Amino acid sequence: MGKKLESSFKNMVLVLFLVTLISSAAVGVVNSFTSGLIEKVQIEKQTQAIRAVVPTFDNDPMTEKYTVKPSENEEEVEFYPAKQNGELVGTAIKTYTNDGFGGKIELMVGFTPDGTIYNYSVLSHKETPGLGSKMDTWFVKGAKGDITGKTPGTKGLQVSKDGGDVDAITAATISSRAFLDAVNRAAKALEKDTKQK
Repeated sequence: MGKKLESSFKNMVLVLFLVTLISSAAVGVVNSFTSGLIEKVQIEKQTQAIRAVVPTFDNDPMTEKYTVKPSENEEEVEFYPAKQNGELVGTAIKTYTNDGFGGKIELMVGFTPDGTIYNYSVLSHKETPGLGSKMDTWFVKGAKGDITGKTPGTKGLQVSKDGGDVDAITAATISSRAFLDAVNRAAKALEKDTKQK
């Protein structure tokens, strides 16, 4: 039988250091194996979102990505131009709002070249399940809050409670306002964009 380690402060610190070192090394190894896969999954999710929000295209919008600042005090939003035979057929814009009931909401909103909303995809949110989380389907074509075919322009879209013409999600007006804030941010950036003009 091996010799028992004396229980002293020095030995406890040494054991704690070794446990921490081994744990850190294990986390590092797992991270190195999974980081590439996680990045690949995120890129694929974003590519699918682009395909869902703009008309059919034959270029690679991910490689033609650029950013636009909607206004001086806002973060940049990402533009993904979709082209068919070299001609712009739509622009997917990765936009955001920090005003959601549960915090930040990220969307991919697709616009036709004239600034009309073609479609959208919710990339991430922390809204209340069964209420604000309904934004995935509430604003799509044919639904009660349908925003497709609308042109926000500089005025932007608003829920009917605020004098606009978009029906808010039942019992989730804050989430609806936040959703439209993200859409309006994308529309404002589209108006400022000089590459498409």
